[in-house]
Amino acid sequence: MKITLFWIGKTDEPYLRQGTELYESRIGKYLDFQAITIPDVRKGQMTPARQSELEATALLEKISPKDDIFLLDERGEMFSSTEMARFLEKKMLESTRNLVFVIGGPYGFHDKLYQRAQGTISLSRMTFSHQMVRLLFLEQLYRALTIIRGEPYHHA
Repeated sequence: MKITLFWIGKTDEPYLRQGTELYESRIGKYLDFQAITIPDVRKGQMTPARQSELEATALLEKISPKDDIFLLDERGEMFSSTEMARFLEKKMLESTRNLVFVIGGPYGFHDKLYQRAQGTISLSRMTFSHQMVRLLFLEQLYRALTIIRGEPYHHA
């Protein structure tokens, strides 16, 4: 199985870039993994709704109709780390070819992404910056993979 993670815009803070690079390399040791940055679409003055629509269009151009898509959304289903591992393991057993996770921009997701997605996942009931979510999600993805393998990274 391949996992692709899409996010909108570059990661500004050096500490977040370092963290995301660290976990990307760790995840890559377990399976085919790719993080793809969709460039910011901000051009002059536009409404948040228009910006999220343009981001959705850019994302959908990069996603195959066969991909399983899950949006990281504050209203999504919450998993513990072990539940996330079970979710990934189930996708592996179902022979999912490409599992796609999407981190939206600052204004969230447009309806056409919700319509295309198979589900939504929340990291917390708290709100984090979309750049911080990148690092948090990558760490949880890595943690889930170590749980699946029975490795000692997760000590619960």
